[in-house]
Amino acid sequence: MSIKTREIQLAARPDGWPTPKDFRLVEVELADPGPGEVLVRNTFMSVDPYMRGRMNDVKSYVPPFRLGAPLEGGAVGEVVASGDESVPVGATVLHQAGWREHALLPAPAVRVVDVERVPASAYLGVLGMPGLTAYVGLTRIAELREGDAVLVSGAAGAVGSLAGQMARLLGASKVVGSAGSAEKVSWLTDELGFDAAVNYKDGPIARQLREHAPFDVYFDNVGGDHLEAAMFHLSDFGRVAICGAIALYNESEPVPGPRNMMMIVSKRLTLRGFIVSDHADLAGEFYRRAGAWVAEGRLTARETVVDGLDHAVDAFLDLLRGGNTGKMLVRL
Repeated sequence: MSIKTREIQLAARPDGWPTPKDFRLVEVELADPGPGEVLVRNTFMSVDPYMRGRMNDVKSYVPPFRLGAPLEGGAVGEVVASGDESVPVGATVLHQAGWREHALLPAPAVRVVDVERVPASAYLGVLGMPGLTAYVGLTRIAELREGDAVLVSGAAGAVGSLAGQMARLLGASKVVGSAGSAEKVSWLTDELGFDAAVNYKDGPIARQLREHAPFDVYFDNVGGDHLEAAMFHLSDFGRVAICGAIALYNESEPVPGPRNMMMIVSKRLTLRGFIVSDHADLAGEFYRRAGAWVAEGRLTARETVVDGLDHAVDAFLDLLRGGNTGKMLVRL
């Protein structure tokens, strides 16, 4: 028997900041799974900053979302019907068909996860793409060395909060973060073990970082003035792992780049952008190390949870405004 369910589709391509009118909540009907397919009832879905780029019809490292089609993204859920014995009914699975209450998928498109030791939502955060992104950025892209001083922007977000903690676990001598509120700053220093943190809304970020500099590594989630400030305060031969630039995602006109680009030459800096999907070979190492850190209580994560598919768009828009602490999730 078929099942009626709901999904969120992209109704229009945003011009600048997205609005609720750019999305559409629709009811659809899914058939029973055929051979090699599974029907999943999603329990949690992820909203992530990179999704904003996929709403633009431009060539990028991942195809744009299609108009009139459901959005995509990480999700976990329970298998409620199965046409493949390798993915039994009742299993909890991770997949990329978020933004919907149910998903009919080929069995190879899902991964069964262990929820006996960690909650299912962890596979969308600390033991998922954000955690792997933090690990790849530090170990392979920035080539973190024991004793390095590390700066993390967007440090209270899903990736940044994990990158700061991992930097310390990997031997950093000092970890400093930037965030957008006094409450987030306190969370970073009081609970996550950052040596210092600044609220970028309190004044020019370059000036606020002066007392904590210099840095050997900068993990960049923000771009813009943060990247400019970081280059100013990096040591000679400093390394930058460029993960994202959320400060620029909703700009409709080109934004001037950092004004101190000559410092790349004078300080012999290395700036390297990366996409986590290019580094799947590190996943096994990451799961072993991060899993142990989580089990030992040395790596912690916070989730900002919004309830219901009806509020998924609100959660995404709030994420872009910095309304989350840690990983932003929608519980379905």
